[in-house]
Amino acid sequence: MSGKLSALWGAALVGLVLAGGAQAAPAYKAKISRTAYGIPHVEAADYRGIGYGQAYAFAQDNLCLLADKVVTVNGERSKYFGPDGATTIAFAETKNLESDFFFHANLDVAALNTNFDKLSADYRNMVLGYVAGYNRFLRDTPKASLPAACRDAVWLRPITLDDMLRLNEERMIQASGGAWLRQVNAAAPPALKTQAALDAPGLPTEPEQFGLGSNGWAFGRDVTANKSGVLLGNPHFPWETTNRFYQVHLTIPGKLDVMGVTIGGAPGMSIGFNKDVAWTHTVSTDRHFTVFELSLDPADPTAYYVDGKRLTMATKAVTVEVKDGPAQTRMAYSSIYGPMVVMPQVGVAWTAKTAYALRDANKNNVRSGDTWLGIARARSVGEIRAGITKTLGIPWVNTIASDRRGDVLYADITATPNVTAELSKTCAPPSGLGALSASARIFVLDGARSACNWQVAAGTPSPGLMPGEVMPAQVRTDYVANSNDSYWLANGRAPMAAFPPIVGPAANVQNLRTRSGLMEIEARLAGTDGLPGKSIDPAAVWEMLYRNRNLAADLAIPDLLKMCAEAPSGTSTAGKDVSLVDACTVLAQWDRRMNVDSRGAHLFVEFWRKADRIAGLWSTPFDAADPVHTPNGLNTTASSKLKTALADAVELLATKNVALDAPWGEVQYAVRGDQKIPVHGGEGTAGVLNAQQSAWVGSGLVPFHGSSYIQVVTFGAKGPVAEAILTYDQSTDPASPHYADQSKLHSKKGRVRLPFSAAEIAADKALKVTTIEE
Repeated sequence: MSGKLSALWGAALVGLVLAGGAQAAPAYKAKISRTAYGIPHVEAADYRGIGYGQAYAFAQDNLCLLADKVVTVNGERSKYFGPDGATTIAFAETKNLESDFFFHANLDVAALNTNFDKLSADYRNMVLGYVAGYNRFLRDTPKASLPAACRDAVWLRPITLDDMLRLNEERMIQASGGAWLRQVNAAAPPALKTQAALDAPGLPTEPEQFGLGSNGWAFGRDVTANKSGVLLGNPHFPWETTNRFYQVHLTIPGKLDVMGVTIGGAPGMSIGFNKDVAWTHTVSTDRHFTVFELSLDPADPTAYYVDGKRLTMATKAVTVEVKDGPAQTRMAYSSIYGPMVVMPQVGVAWTAKTAYALRDANKNNVRSGDTWLGIARARSVGEIRAGITKTLGIPWVNTIASDRRGDVLYADITATPNVTAELSKTCAPPSGLGALSASARIFVLDGARSACNWQVAAGTPSPGLMPGEVMPAQVRTDYVANSNDSYWLANGRAPMAAFPPIVGPAANVQNLRTRSGLMEIEARLAGTDGLPGKSIDPAAVWEMLYRNRNLAADLAIPDLLKMCAEAPSGTSTAGKDVSLVDACTVLAQWDRRMNVDSRGAHLFVEFWRKADRIAGLWSTPFDAADPVHTPNGLNTTASSKLKTALADAVELLATKNVALDAPWGEVQYAVRGDQKIPVHGGEGTAGVLNAQQSAWVGSGLVPFHGSSYIQVVTFGAKGPVAEAILTYDQSTDPASPHYADQSKLHSKKGRVRLPFSAAEIAADKALKVTTIEE
């Protein structure tokens, strides 16, 4: 059904209620019970009501956040905010004008509506309820009571089903088409090349370089104290934009009872737990796209050949309205594979002979809605595995889960092109750019041969996707873990066999967070971590995460201090001789932790930001037989470069007027109004599990990405036992009482015991109940 028909359907439901008289049931009804820290528990009799209540609660806390994103996905940022401002798309800052052109050119709302109509009635009703709930909040709330950030905004308006479909599509393509936004926008035939084409950036190669990350651990009955499952969910996501998480509990008696977090503007649950299962996600290494090399007609750079047949590119004139200026128009070009792209830095250029197109496995992926609804209703990790295998609706994340019986699941089952190693080899394009598959994991195929398109497997919900049955997955009873490396080392004791390269590498160097996590897990199971016993329980998991160990410091500082002892000075990048005596003294005394009272942590942060990029950094190379402990040891031949990195760190901190031995919590802090709230944790690239990326704002490091929602869940006789923290709070509205309350709790390493049962909710001292209906 189209967006217009869906809206009419919702109106018809209301009309039937009114026609039925006062005794008729309302079309939408929900009870919202808020407990401590403003967490809403939404209860309804059906899925329409659940979506209705969820959206109403979210709008109470984050109205302007979602309204702003609606502007984005409708390609109207330049119209309302001007072309030169910026927003965040696919985790990257993007100019408004570029964002607008991309969304106008590349979102197919008609196809999204067609696919939406194929989904379950339960999910469709939840989405329609979400639209109604958001709009109900707008109707209910006087202008003077709206958040100041959008109170007078002309762009604040009711939303539609089409808005919801656009929002979902933006989330689905964040690690595929959205990550190629500038490369798509810059694509133009040779005669029309602009500076934008020359400036089109290259792609990062791994999840952490996309600004993505997370830790997911699941422990089974063989290693847990209670013989049930224990799960750590620790996604590392942005602290701003609609990729912020939002805590919520959704209950339809007898049908649905699930708690956790959702992404802003997404009905249902993204990460969470019910009475039988708990789950989380980490960004996977799969490539959810491929690039096709097109052989062009020499007489026309917008015509190309497939199996000798001449085809003409589709063209679309895209016009963007601009505030206080004339509208701007560009041409968008696409092939049978998808939009044209350019990335000149790696040879992906549009010439008279060759051009390149992007095919996206997550384009028009609305299946994700039913996928996550299925997870929310699952009773075992086996059901989760079966559901994600059938729908292939998970866009770009691994799934880690545990259940009441003590089984645990790791599954890298996502919407991934069905491109085998053999296909990638035999379909290498004439230009030789197929080598990018190995060097940058950008898979380039010969678009002139139809046999080189993605292989179609029977039973997949969308042609060309890799069947879930042949993707990496395992159910175990000890543990599984992932910190954004590939499937290969999901269990440190049992590396998995290799899968097609497009899924991810095997027998390769692991990132420092992966290594740190496996070290913590194995030390706990060996009983050598200083905690009592050898089993896993929730308290131990919190301790493992909140040690805030900096693995890079443990690996590097002993050798760095030896270099300091030999010659305690270095030359900065600017050529200045810098004494390293005080810096080396501070590093020697630092506890190598990222706690708020750790002194000297920021000095190592600045040092490591440069040292980590030094070629040949380690003296002991990677050994696939010992992937957790190698590589290690600083390479002494790089001592001058290492000292330069330390000298630069010293100089930088001097310009910031920050003492070398300042407490970490005085340097890294969240800003809430006039409050500076100390934040523990550090950069994941240094092997800090409780990852926190921050940027200098004045004389402080302000977090913008990292540990966001953290949950540790197990199962007791009466139901799930869960503690969690939303590190940056429920609300983005400074006037809200829940704008800084969890930030302060997180600063002290606190967490919230989540009330799940009706009795627990009723007993909460902060309980406030609202019922809405129409």
